[in-house]
Amino acid sequence: MTATTSQNRVPQGNTGDDTAQPRGHWKIDDIPYHRIDRAAIEGDEDLFYLLMSASFVETGSDTYAANLGEHYAQYPQISDWLVQEWEHEELQHGASLRRYVETVWPGFPWQQAYDSFFAEYSQLCTVEELFSDRRLEMVARCVVETGTTAYYHTLRELSHEPVLTQLLGHIRNDEVGHFKHFLAYFKTLQKEAPIGRTRIAGALYSRLKELRESDSDVALRHVFAHKGSLFCTPERKFEDVAQRIYHLVSTGLPADMAVRMLLKPLLLPPRLEGYLHGPISKLACKVMAY
Repeated sequence: MTATTSQNRVPQGNTGDDTAQPRGHWKIDDIPYHRIDRAAIEGDEDLFYLLMSASFVETGSDTYAANLGEHYAQYPQISDWLVQEWEHEELQHGASLRRYVETVWPGFPWQQAYDSFFAEYSQLCTVEELFSDRRLEMVARCVVETGTTAYYHTLRELSHEPVLTQLLGHIRNDEVGHFKHFLAYFKTLQKEAPIGRTRIAGALYSRLKELRESDSDVALRHVFAHKGSLFCTPERKFEDVAQRIYHLVSTGLPADMAVRMLLKPLLLPPRLEGYLHGPISKLACKVMAY
């Protein structure tokens, strides 16, 4: 597909060198799964839930990528990147995490649990869920990538297993790259047809609130429902597990890094951005607290 008007064209090179696909991008075969120290990880109930949930969400990302590709079909450079690079990397995250969790917890019925998860999750992944204004959807994408960057950073800090630490570092770095792409595309669209900071701030806040009730909650429920004898404590309810997991993640999030990323779409002057960092940080922590 070729753009026919300047309104629908995203200029080549407008994203900048920092968003280009890095040379020598890591591959699943680069991860030494045979060196996993199972004794250091298999008894960690929190990471069991967090990693299983992440493997589900990342594996189902092709549905979301297709919707986004359709949403930005009139911008070929964006839609091509979404389908050819973003989707590929997200699916690689899912495959690499699946291989890790199946190595550490081979008794977990991963495919059966994932199929159950996806039957529900796929109903949430619709084009109608996206912002109709494509500039605001780019803002929302920046929020999501901020959340995933912070999430994988937190998981990496929780890890005491070297192979997992390496894997989570790769995924976190990919999410930073995705954020830079979405931010650069937003800047291009904003330059062509500017929208006010009030609308941008509204989209940021709206999507930030949704992070608490997003796909991760769906995934966690299906992990819990299929865990069988793993971490079996009969009196423990799902609500108790979820509360502990969410508290663990929210208290470990790198708030300073996340706020710096969240402020970027507002395109504020440096002095004003610095002034707002503190209040925004407090608001973000309050919204994400459990």
